[in-house]
Amino acid sequence: MIISTKKGTPQAELDRIIDSFEKQGLSVTLIRGTDYNVFGLVGDTTKIAEKDVLANPWVENVTRVSAPYKRANRLFHPEDTIIDVNGTKIGGQSPIAVMAGPCSVEGEEHMIKMAKLVKAGGANFLRGGAYKPRTSPYSFQGLGTEGILDLVKAREATGLPIVSELMDEAHIDEFEEYVDVVQIGARNMQNFQLLKAVGKMHKPVLLKRGLANTIEEWIMSAEYIMAGGNENVILCERGIRTFERATRNTLDLSAVPVVKEKTHLPIIVDPSHATGDYKYVESMAIAAVAAGADGLEIEVHDNPQCAWSDGAQCLKPDKFAETIAMCRKVAAAIGREM
Repeated sequence: MIISTKKGTPQAELDRIIDSFEKQGLSVTLIRGTDYNVFGLVGDTTKIAEKDVLANPWVENVTRVSAPYKRANRLFHPEDTIIDVNGTKIGGQSPIAVMAGPCSVEGEEHMIKMAKLVKAGGANFLRGGAYKPRTSPYSFQGLGTEGILDLVKAREATGLPIVSELMDEAHIDEFEEYVDVVQIGARNMQNFQLLKAVGKMHKPVLLKRGLANTIEEWIMSAEYIMAGGNENVILCERGIRTFERATRNTLDLSAVPVVKEKTHLPIIVDPSHATGDYKYVESMAIAAVAAGADGLEIEVHDNPQCAWSDGAQCLKPDKFAETIAMCRKVAAAIGREM
């Protein structure tokens, strides 16, 4: 439920309203505006009669929100959320962000090399997996802490903020100290205990859509993080599992405008994991920009045939630079910078 009060409502009255709802077991969020104040109520609001709320002369309007998510709902937060990562902004009309790098961290020297290459190609974030969720238990699982420290060295060499995937609560302190954007992968999108823990972190969270999850389920996972106090959530569409086998997954580009309609959160697109094939990454990256995405996450490797994981979906640095150049043209055509 969303309640707006009239201009000039006294602070004592605002406090009284908050107290009355909290006594009914509801969580109350207050957003202060220049001309009005808006309350967002989370919990069982079925017991609240709208006419009783409107009986208060300071209440302007009462709106019931049908969607189960409240903090992520655009109805409650009409302005786009813009997330600042070390001075680089994501969301709203900010320049379209580009996160790029190898699927897995493969050592300090290689990571620094790749960081310099992707920065030259147009990236403003460095991505790399230190902890890898793999379908097979026999596949490479990542370098762990060593990989995180390799990313830190690459950040020191290039200035690029780093993005890496968190898989376990046990590593939260490490990520809080070293990582700039904490990625929650598709397989953990509904790991609610992990989401609650991430909600207590002080770093932006990149939340990937699950392999077979609806948009509402995805937004509800974002709600878990936001309910914990961390409202710096970036959504990432990376393809969903369908009957089609021509690509690894089916990239749902319609999710971009749907998410922008339903939420105020930024959304980026990962064409690498969506297609699983480097040949399709450029066209899907261009399409994502045209659809209105706030950023791209693209896997890049200087020698994909020898990559420690997912080499088939990695662009070579030259092709990555060409792809970003093409995306910039599309961005300009729709009034965005990149």
